[in-house]
Amino acid sequence: AGSVVQFSSGNADNLAIAFDSSNGKVVISYRDRANSNYGTAIVGTVSETSISFGTAVVFESANTTDTGITFDSNNNKVVIGYRDIGNSGHGTAIVGTVSSTSISFGSAVVFESASTTSIFLTFDSSNNKVIIAYEDNGNSSYGTAIVGTVSSTSISFGSAATFESAEVRDVTATFDTTNNKVLIVYADVGNSNYGTAVVGTVSSTSISFGTPVVYTGTEVGYFP
Repeated sequence: AGSVVQFSSGNADNLAIAFDSSNGKVVISYRDRANSNYGTAIVGTVSETSISFGTAVVFESANTTDTGITFDSNNNKVVIGYRDIGNSGHGTAIVGTVSSTSISFGSAVVFESASTTSIFLTFDSSNNKVIIAYEDNGNSSYGTAIVGTVSSTSISFGSAATFESAEVRDVTATFDTTNNKVLIVYADVGNSNYGTAVVGTVSSTSISFGTPVVYTGTEVGYFP
């Protein structure tokens, strides 16, 4: 490992990280505890065993939590999803554009008009869609996912789909490029917090799911 490099001058949490393969940059999103808990992002440049950073940019001038991030390699954009405490905890997403060592943002878009937690993003490179998986606190904390389409500096969404009709937590997701499927993994609170996985198939702006499968009959903890 190289030397540790500080990218924030104060406390930071709710960190998420993605790689912008178009610009060869790392993008970190976080809650800046030293700046009113605002949602913030910063661009990092790796050189051998070190990393340097540009100037931090606020993407949400309100308290943000449960941040997730992914890179849309079709549009060469970063997408950040988060819980906007300044707007009743609604699930919100925003598109970022990296230029050199900086990042700029379009307008924020609400994807879930209810309190939303455990937000995690992945990119479906087969359908060129962003998938956001989350805990929908407005619907009994059910496991839910939604498909986003990036256009320029904005993002639009299809209809939300439930993947687990029970309370979930610690949601995470990835994309299987061999089978062109989305895989969501979570703790199923409705089933003793057992580790559970479900496969999703994207079609246009919708996502459908197979039957959830328990992969461990013990309580699981935080994944990311």
